[in-house]
Amino acid sequence: MNAVITGATKGIGRAIANKLAEQGWNLVICSRTASDLESAKNDLKARSETTKVYTSEVDMRQKKEVQAFGDFCLSKLDKIDVLINNAGIFIPGAIHQEEEDALESMIETNLYSAYHLTRKLVPSMMKQKEGLIINMASIASFMAYPNGGSYSISKFALRGFSKVLREEMKEHGIKVTTIMPGATWSHSWAAMKDQLPESRLMQAEDIADTIWSLINLSESAVVEEVVLRPQLGDL
Repeated sequence: MNAVITGATKGIGRAIANKLAEQGWNLVICSRTASDLESAKNDLKARSETTKVYTSEVDMRQKKEVQAFGDFCLSKLDKIDVLINNAGIFIPGAIHQEEEDALESMIETNLYSAYHLTRKLVPSMMKQKEGLIINMASIASFMAYPNGGSYSISKFALRGFSKVLREEMKEHGIKVTTIMPGATWSHSWAAMKDQLPESRLMQAEDIADTIWSLINLSESAVVEEVVLRPQLGDL
């Protein structure tokens, strides 16, 4: 089995890659940092004797780089079983106060990257008449909160993209799922490690375990949306 995972060297993306590698899956992963990719590749390959890991250094804000990454995926894998659009950035701030290019940065990374990569890979999935596309959204995709700013705008848009894609892919046997996690220990929350108890946020592995359960559903079942929150509620 084969999977493509964007933003797979840290946080949720890395936890998903770990989970699939342990199951012997072949992976194509990307990141902006070559050293992170090399480290991740070595670790992932060590988790299974059969796992093959292909890496590519990609700036997901750049359309041409995303499209080139799609071509790279198609050149390495004879079939794509799962595509996980996980790459994203979070820049907090109120709409009227956030950095001048905050909207562009987060729309390009959180939405356009998923759009362009999906368009590149989905034709091959349509030919095989099966597959699963997972878009990593957020609770910010359906609820507004102070200081959410352009991050929430981008995640609302990503959820909309998923909904449309789900309707378009039904007849082609391709499942589409939107994952909407609340606060999860990842790179974005690293600064809070000394200020909050470990149990206050979800673990990235919780998201990975959820995705594994989605992968193992029968062909006739799909979970369209998943909302996960810390047991004690949102932060």
